[in-house]
Amino acid sequence: MRKVIGIGETVLDIIFRDSQPVSALPGGSTFNAIISLARSGVTTRFISETGNDHVGSIITSFLEQNGCPATSVSIYPDSKSPLSLAFLNEQNDADYVFYKDHPNDRLDFVMPDIQADDIVLFGSYYALNPVIRRQVYEFLAFAREQGAILYYDVNFRAAHQSEVVRLRSNLLENFELADIVRGSSEDFEVLFRKTDAAAIYRSEIMFYTHRFIYTRAAEPIEVFSDGGFHKQYPVAPVQTVSTVGAGDNFNAGLLFGLIRDGITRQQLEQGLSEQQWDRLIASGQAFSAEVCASLQNYVSPAFGDARRQELL
Repeated sequence: MRKVIGIGETVLDIIFRDSQPVSALPGGSTFNAIISLARSGVTTRFISETGNDHVGSIITSFLEQNGCPATSVSIYPDSKSPLSLAFLNEQNDADYVFYKDHPNDRLDFVMPDIQADDIVLFGSYYALNPVIRRQVYEFLAFAREQGAILYYDVNFRAAHQSEVVRLRSNLLENFELADIVRGSSEDFEVLFRKTDAAAIYRSEIMFYTHRFIYTRAAEPIEVFSDGGFHKQYPVAPVQTVSTVGAGDNFNAGLLFGLIRDGITRQQLEQGLSEQQWDRLIASGQAFSAEVCASLQNYVSPAFGDARRQELL
């Protein structure tokens, strides 16, 4: 059975509205997507680290409760688990502040079994961090050798803008490893000072991989792929409660679509049809819209149960 393996940070997300906390949930970009996929019936694994504290226990217990083993989450006794504070504005978009108190960044995990056409989800600063780069790169390179599909969510925050030059070689390695790259307009404005999707694809992405998904909040999604394929997908209006997790769950929905539709790495490399891309993007949008309608970072169990039927 195909599975999705995520590698990324874990945090406790505390969401504020009008300067008051309204929600506290386990989170992290890849973590959110993995929970949504597990709730939707996809076999998942997650590689990460956390502290030996109450927050760490919440995170590992939450993984297990949602059907994703925590065996590849390293727990460090001398670390405090990180926190993420998300402040919602009037449009329910979030401004983030991160608190991390790890004395040292480390990554020491049990390597999960990886088979051909499994999917590896990676991204954010975690996939670029020089301190753990060797371990992350070795894992990604091994997964690619095994024939897995690698999906890279750039998700680069403005807080790290001063590190762009130092991290560029790691970023380009990630582009080269990936079968699909997904990034937002904010990511590429911070990284390259560019906002035109076609220009970003031609100058920064196409040399490394031909499959690129560009998102711009409520603006149309743009997809570039093999054979000169390019299409825009309008985003339906959604009455948002919170946009925390919107992009993470777009990723989850698209990966769910890859598994539901039986799309293999070989098919990706041969080039997907317009109809296949239509279904994948629609799946990503459905997951994202579901999350925007609540304060949760992941799809609801009821939404996930309905998706399970699509896998049968």
